[in-house]
Amino acid sequence: MNIRLRAFIIFLGMLLIAVVFTFPLWRPFFVRTVVTDVFPGLNAEQQNAFLLLSDDQQQIFNDLRKEDATIAVAMAQAATSPDIIIPTEQQGMPTLLNPSVVAGGSFREIDAIHTATGTATIYQLPDNSRLLRLENFKVTNGPTLHIYMTRNATPVESKDIGTDYIDLGLLQANVGNQNYPVPSEVDLSAYRGLVIYSAPYNVIYSTAELRLS
Repeated sequence: MNIRLRAFIIFLGMLLIAVVFTFPLWRPFFVRTVVTDVFPGLNAEQQNAFLLLSDDQQQIFNDLRKEDATIAVAMAQAATSPDIIIPTEQQGMPTLLNPSVVAGGSFREIDAIHTATGTATIYQLPDNSRLLRLENFKVTNGPTLHIYMTRNATPVESKDIGTDYIDLGLLQANVGNQNYPVPSEVDLSAYRGLVIYSAPYNVIYSTAELRLS
């Protein structure tokens, strides 16, 4: 083996060693990494949370995105964000003077991404003032959720809400016991439905049929 060939082989060996040890430095210039969002419109943390959803939940969101991307993204962003929880010290039952239970019910699931658990109870005081209390309550986090009282006891779609609903206000949180005043003039024999409702997007998240005591 002549000197030139030997030198060339040594050079190739040294070049190979240099390539191996410096690979992490030059790799980004030659290797293109393609990152695909599992659900467009979500940030990195929300993308990871989306992957933790069940297959049924992911499928519903993806089907909804084909129908209305704006609504789907807003709902997915809320569902994959941290829960809003009522502070423990604010979850207690307020002091009521001689209250009586006049109506109550339990929340139910609409589908895999629109669901709530817990109970709703309406208390009435001797002065006819009323209080709605949600206990052991949890609903899928959604965009701008309100709590409605409706004439339809078990609405499923937004058209079932009607126009004469009673808006008790913005939901205080999607997790935790909470209280809402109920107007004394509300006819509980007529308003038999309690609805967790995304007002901007006209989506029902859960309902509870109120039964008179």
